[in-house]
Amino acid sequence: MQKLISYPISVIYYLCFGLTLVIFHPIQWVCFNVFGYQAHKKSVDYLNFFLLRCTNLLGTTYKFENIESIPKNVPLIFVSNHQSMYDIIAMIWFFRRFHCKFVSKKELGKGIPSVSFNLRHGGSVLIDRKDPKQAIPAIKGLSEYIEKNNRSAVIFPEGTRSKTGKPKEFAQSGLKILCKYAPSAYVVPVSINNSWKIVKYGFFPLGLGNRLTFVVHKPLAVKDYAFADLIAQTEKAVVQGIKI
Repeated sequence: MQKLISYPISVIYYLCFGLTLVIFHPIQWVCFNVFGYQAHKKSVDYLNFFLLRCTNLLGTTYKFENIESIPKNVPLIFVSNHQSMYDIIAMIWFFRRFHCKFVSKKELGKGIPSVSFNLRHGGSVLIDRKDPKQAIPAIKGLSEYIEKNNRSAVIFPEGTRSKTGKPKEFAQSGLKILCKYAPSAYVVPVSINNSWKIVKYGFFPLGLGNRLTFVVHKPLAVKDYAFADLIAQTEKAVVQGIKI
């Protein structure tokens, strides 16, 4: 019955979602090209605020736990499991004070109103997952950027989204580069729950009435750990916070 009800609601949702992307694309362009980084960043924040409001049409709600434990005025590396694109929308808005930048696949860098523009110009990096050699300098550049500006990188070490919520094994290479070139950073493990349920039927129709939870775990100073211990503790914290 829920799936049947979801068809007309999903149509309305996608119309609102698409309209929001189209409206904010020229707003981003003007903010970036005329007023600079801070104005562009603000436009991206509010783009994602309105995208979150669109998901409220689906009955989606959000809960973030322990945000107050995140260190301020230091570089951050958010390490999280990945369940759907709604992870990203929520993190951009609720972690907006930390200036989140993402490691994204290059395919997202073109063709999507607002989203592609932000990925190309907002400080995130686009990598070719078929070419690991290209990814190394791109992630290194992001590391140096967050180290210099006290901003944050977000990385999903599973490499792809989990369609059932069950976490995949973490890959180490991207996080290792981030830690190496941002030595004063803190790694912040984050566990995401229920995001996959929005797309449990695929992209149409969408799941209704889901409460997405984002649990922030104890931040870990990169300088205080050998990398093997750091990734082990990070993965353990993220996985233990996932409820299947």
